[in-house]
Amino acid sequence: MGGTSEQTEVVCGIDIGSTNLKVVALDRNGRVVARARQTTPRNPSDLSIDAQSILDAIEDMIIDACGSDYIVAAVASAGVGEDGVLVDSNRKPLGRALAWFDPRRTRLFDALEPRLTASKGLGVTTNPSHSLIGWLWSSQQDHGGNASTWAAITDFAACSWSRRTFISETLAARTAAWDVQTRAWLTERVEMTLGSSALLPEVLRTGEPVGPLYSPRLSHAGVLAPTAIVVAGGHDHPIGGWGVDQLHPGAILDSMGTAEVVVAQSPTANVLRFDGCDVAPGILSHGTTLLAVTEFARNVQWISQDPAVAASFDAIVAGSQKPDGHLHSESFIPGGQGGVRPRYAADAPAGPLSRASAVAGALARAGGAAIHSVASMMPPGAPVYVAGGWARSQGWIDIKRAVIGTDVHIIPEPEVTAVGAALLAARGINWPSPARTALSFNPARI
Repeated sequence: MGGTSEQTEVVCGIDIGSTNLKVVALDRNGRVVARARQTTPRNPSDLSIDAQSILDAIEDMIIDACGSDYIVAAVASAGVGEDGVLVDSNRKPLGRALAWFDPRRTRLFDALEPRLTASKGLGVTTNPSHSLIGWLWSSQQDHGGNASTWAAITDFAACSWSRRTFISETLAARTAAWDVQTRAWLTERVEMTLGSSALLPEVLRTGEPVGPLYSPRLSHAGVLAPTAIVVAGGHDHPIGGWGVDQLHPGAILDSMGTAEVVVAQSPTANVLRFDGCDVAPGILSHGTTLLAVTEFARNVQWISQDPAVAASFDAIVAGSQKPDGHLHSESFIPGGQGGVRPRYAADAPAGPLSRASAVAGALARAGGAAIHSVASMMPPGAPVYVAGGWARSQGWIDIKRAVIGTDVHIIPEPEVTAVGAALLAARGINWPSPARTALSFNPARI
């Protein structure tokens, strides 16, 4: 069954997150006309991921979002960069994907790390979260010799719909086995973990049209245009940052959610990874994607062991309580990547407000350092935009402005990544879809 002439064509952006799945539909004018959201399905016993369940859930959400009013002309997916699964020749998953935060990865990484040789072309610092550790785990499972290729969870639906197994460039950069300078796989790392380079999918540029979209479920539901296509998406934060770059060329996005991730699209080509900043190919450009990550939620969770400090911190970020002078102190040392635990300094004050103020200041400075790191590779005066759940906390925004020493602009749209993916899909079929309209917020469509 196809759609009807009364249905309005839309493009869909999909955000496959660690916690939630989101779908956003844009019309030709860039307006968000529908959206859907649900919890990311995971195995309750070990948090592993069934790729087919993700695909089924996404199709359910597209059908729900479109209803009888809209019909899909193009889709693009964005999501977490490191999860993936081996599939057979029919693109059926051969087991579950190991989540990027699964503690089993640490044991595998500790055994592998001494055997890894350095490569300056890597866009990331190798750690347990990256795809090559998922490869190693998958290669140790019994697949009965049926493995045909490896697919990222973020790309899985797009691979199924297009009948073409691929990996987006921004996701290849997250494997810790792909040289971002030469755009080539590091064969030694691949064979040490995945077992064979023959299991690697083809690499496509983020934003590149992949091919026609085939989906019996979407077609039967009457929400699929006959000429619908799949557009290659990729890593969630860079795609959200690219969307903001379409709004304001040269902008930096500070995405404040579970982690604080600062991203930008630098016009400079072939930037090498530098301290505190990962790199990937630019999206639909000859430049470079810049990405800096700081721990945020884990630090807030740690201080919440003391309810009084947690209450003071919540009041500060909400704007109902002014921080005291310890905002500018070094009384709190944030935890960081690699398992570094948060802690208070030996001379830290005992009062809840002072401790909460010290935490707020330290986290704001860490985010500011990430912004300045990314800004060092951007044209002078790059504006800073903020998005995510914490961007709606006025007290936190005021602190960031004071600590960073620069103004920040708030993106009102709550699903920046999904909208960025939808804008990619729109670009793939040459729709105008202005970013300024797309990234505004229509509360009637939440």
